[in-house]
Amino acid sequence: MTIKYNNVYINETSTITGPYEASGPLKKYFDKTYEDLYFKAKTWEQAEIKLINESIDMVKSKSNIKDVDILIGGDLLNQIVASSYASSKIDSSFIGIYAACSTSTLGLILGANFIENKLAKNIITFTSSHNNGAEKQYRYPVEYGGPKPKTTTFTTTGAASALLSKNKKGIKLESGTIGKVIDSKTTNVFHMGAVMAKAAADTIYTHLKDTNRTIDYYDLVLTGDLGIYGKEILKEYMKEKYDINLKNYNDTGTMIFDVENQPVYAGASGPACAPLVTYSYIFNQMKNKKLKKVLLVATGALMNPTMTNQKLTIPAIAHAVSLEAI
Repeated sequence: MTIKYNNVYINETSTITGPYEASGPLKKYFDKTYEDLYFKAKTWEQAEIKLINESIDMVKSKSNIKDVDILIGGDLLNQIVASSYASSKIDSSFIGIYAACSTSTLGLILGANFIENKLAKNIITFTSSHNNGAEKQYRYPVEYGGPKPKTTTFTTTGAASALLSKNKKGIKLESGTIGKVIDSKTTNVFHMGAVMAKAAADTIYTHLKDTNRTIDYYDLVLTGDLGIYGKEILKEYMKEKYDINLKNYNDTGTMIFDVENQPVYAGASGPACAPLVTYSYIFNQMKNKKLKKVLLVATGALMNPTMTNQKLTIPAIAHAVSLEAI
């Protein structure tokens, strides 16, 4: 399902990261970085709450607005507690969402529907992830030092927020495609690229079909966060299944880190991965007219430790937004 928008714009964004992202190739594009994973908080979970609040405050400061009609956001922690605690400190209505690593684009789509239909004036969407917090919850605490296969992705630490309104400023959100849950019959929790690649393919194909466009319509198709192996699976699958050659394509999971020189396995993952890359480097390219039309397809593995321990397969989903420079 694809929804067209006429008057929705991403006016301002904010990006805050941890130390691994700060030592990666996109460091100069982030608004703020930290040198440790605690961010002066007591625990990793409280550190993530702090990241979200700083990210939201930064967007509000950049845009010089005080009142926000609705906050829309989510994270990876159980029952999206980081988002809930962070939102409790802000006097705005809150919609908590969970779409794993595709949370950012789902939030943008939901927010755009409110703006387009004149149900709200200012909406902030946000998402976050924390490497140590996610590892502790989904696999095992990092202190265990357990070895992992090379297909593993490394959860991004950071928070990203975006202000949506009808004011013609920043980047236009032209349309959004709500994805379907796709089960590729994969059970390997250490190969998220294989889990999510087919979901990305389905959403890309659906978007092109719904909009009657070809892949050449976009200067860049950007997925997040398949990693180096999932990226190749997607390219091969798109060609085999839909006869579509993914030209001008990249994956945010392979961009935010220096995969060859940092200890990040197959690249980045996490809900913060796609928006951190998009709101920083990609938006810089769009504002400087180096890119005009970008299709952002954030991907999410809908996994749960209980279900994976029962040897069930891992379903996935991808949501897409069409972004245009103005």
